[in-house]
Amino acid sequence: MSDVFDYIRGFAVTFNKLFEERVTGDYRHDGGGEKSPKPDRLHGRHVLNRYEDGMEKCIGCELCAGVCPAQCIYVRGADNTPDNPVSPGERYGYVYEINYLRCIHCDLCVEACPTEAITESKLFEFSFTNRNDAIYTKAELVVGDDGRPQKLPWEDWRTGEDLATSGWMRATASSGNADYENKVAWSGELGYGVRHPEVGQHDDETGGDE
Repeated sequence: MSDVFDYIRGFAVTFNKLFEERVTGDYRHDGGGEKSPKPDRLHGRHVLNRYEDGMEKCIGCELCAGVCPAQCIYVRGADNTPDNPVSPGERYGYVYEINYLRCIHCDLCVEACPTEAITESKLFEFSFTNRNDAIYTKAELVVGDDGRPQKLPWEDWRTGEDLATSGWMRATASSGNADYENKVAWSGELGYGVRHPEVGQHDDETGGDE
C-alpha cells in the first residue's frame, strides 16, 4: 500500500509543476530568442591557434591525444622543411583530427598542450547531418589568416564566443615554479595579441594586479 501512495505523491509533484512559473527562456529555432550569458571558461568547440607572425603553434607532440580520456583526438607530426616551415619548432602537426561524437569537452587537451596551440571556444551549438562532419580536420580547426575560428555551415556562432578562451589561462608555470605564480606567461595569438590576465594575475611589465 505504501508503494501506491509513493506513486501518487510522485505524480502530484509532476502535476503541480504544470502550474508553476516557467524558468526557461525564449529559444527559437530561427536564431532569435534569448540566451543565457556564457562564462569565460566555457568548454566548447576547439580551435588550433597561430602565433602573431602567422606560424602555427601546434608542434605535433601528440600530448593532447595521449591525455584525452575519450580518445577523440588523432595527431601525427611531421618535420618542418627549412625553406617553408609551418611552425617555429622542428616539427608541426601534419594531421590533426577531433571526433566530436566522442569529445566530452573536459579541457584536458588544453592543459596538456605545451605551446598553447589548442584552446576551446564558447561555441557549443553545432549539429551534423552525417558522421563525417563530426570529425573535424586540421583544415577546419586552424584559425584563419585573421586569427579567428573558421565558421562552418553547421555551427551557430554568436558574438564573443571566440573571446576569452580557456587555453591561455595559466595560474602558474607548467613546472610549478612559484616564481611564476600570478604572472602572465603565455604567448600572443594571431588576431588577439597577448590575452589579458585573469583576476589575481598580473603581467611582467606592470607587476600589478589586473
